[in-house]
Amino acid sequence: MKPQRLVDLLTLAALVLLGLSAYLTWVSVNPGNGRVDEVFNGYSITKAPVALALAALVAVVVTKLAGTALRRLLGALVVVLGAIAVAVALLVRPDGPELSRLRPVLSDVLADQVVQTGGPAPWFALGGGIALVAAGLLTVLTAHRWRSATQRYERDPAAAGSDHGADQWKAIDAGEDPTL
Repeated sequence: MKPQRLVDLLTLAALVLLGLSAYLTWVSVNPGNGRVDEVFNGYSITKAPVALALAALVAVVVTKLAGTALRRLLGALVVVLGAIAVAVALLVRPDGPELSRLRPVLSDVLADQVVQTGGPAPWFALGGGIALVAAGLLTVLTAHRWRSATQRYERDPAAAGSDHGADQWKAIDAGEDPTL
């Protein structure tokens, strides 16, 4: 598989994983006393994974149009964005006062004994961050082998040097059909 395609797939996987981390449960709180669990999704806890995924997506799209040096720079930026996503996934664990700031209803309950359980969202954010780091490293290491955007639209030098097109016009002028 070409490195460009692999970077695209890794970025798409990271976008999906980081996007899912926004909608899945990051932490749930059981306040006890017969109350219903309060569930906090990833987007209510931190908006960082989604913002990082979108920034990385833009950087990878721009690499398609950039030269080698800018590709390497953008690849390094994607590595940094992925590392930040990994750090957010590992370090963001809200405590009682922060959760009560998000939901004021919990402020009187969180002073008492509560049970917090983690959800799957940080794991999705961690996977997305790792995929971004891999995509960025692959971009930095293989940027010199990527085709530039203008090469896709240029003629083949071997075909441009031949007189094949001129031969067809001469055949038409002679009354022959060159397509046969």
